[in-house]
Amino acid sequence: MANTYGKVSGTFQEADQVYGKVSGTWEEVDEIYAKDSGTWELVFSAFEATSYVTLSSGSGTFAVPDQANAIHIQAAVGAGGGSVDGADYDKAGGESSGAGGGSGAYISDKVFSVTGGETLSYSIGSGGAKGSGSIYNQTASGGGSTTLSGSTSGSLFSLTGGGGSSGTGGGVQGPLRTNTAGTAGSATISGTAITSGNFRDSDGTQKAVTSNTSGPVGTFNQSGSGASGSNPGNCGGDNCQIGGGNGAASYAGNISGGAGSPVGTYTNGAPGTRGSGAGGGGAQYASNKTLGNSGGNGEIKYRFLKVN
Repeated sequence: MANTYGKVSGTFQEADQVYGKVSGTWEEVDEIYAKDSGTWELVFSAFEATSYVTLSSGSGTFAVPDQANAIHIQAAVGAGGGSVDGADYDKAGGESSGAGGGSGAYISDKVFSVTGGETLSYSIGSGGAKGSGSIYNQTASGGGSTTLSGSTSGSLFSLTGGGGSSGTGGGVQGPLRTNTAGTAGSATISGTAITSGNFRDSDGTQKAVTSNTSGPVGTFNQSGSGASGSNPGNCGGDNCQIGGGNGAASYAGNISGGAGSPVGTYTNGAPGTRGSGAGGGGAQYASNKTLGNSGGNGEIKYRFLKVN
């Protein structure tokens, strides 16, 4: 399709929108055709919102369409933190729960200004690994950051991952270890947010940018920090039973964290999903412990718009 130009103040400029009068009313034109060698050819098409694309791992680049001036981030989140195993002891007068991992910072239905034709670079945070080594001195990994920046627009956002939980300072015959839950990720929003205006959606209808409410939070223009995992701590009395701490939920509580190991069952803590934290392991089911798990990977889900 050819570019369409019109003369403005004596200078030819490319047309982003074209209007025609229909029954006495000016209306935006969807398409314009011109005849070339006896065949009608499309020479102008109004920009419609693109399909959503989900990025769930790795890093790379992608281009902004020439006619677009905005990117709608339906969902983006830093990765969740991992969790540690439960710990059982010999004659220590108690048992230890594995605390849950923290969740990553998030964006839900936020629209940023970008420049048509520029290159956007992204990195998706990987979920933090579970703790390893001695159960009396274990620290899980934190989740990685999820970022997006433009070659012209600069940094749009950086969403740090949730922290991994830990259980440290213990010994097989005591003392009981000190358990610490994974911390919350934080959001740095650097791009220019668009909070008013209209765009042509993929169904061809004009909509307000504020109508974008399909993300995990369910309301427009949301972003914020993650949350900390839960920490049941230690139980008192040798051979007591204690379950693992739950991983922190992501997206302002809308995506659940991994469940901690339930009391009285030989079930490991569950992994996180979509930036949520992992659930921790428990202790003293059948004179044993259960394991922690890994945090949920980060993500970016986006589409391009032309906002007027």
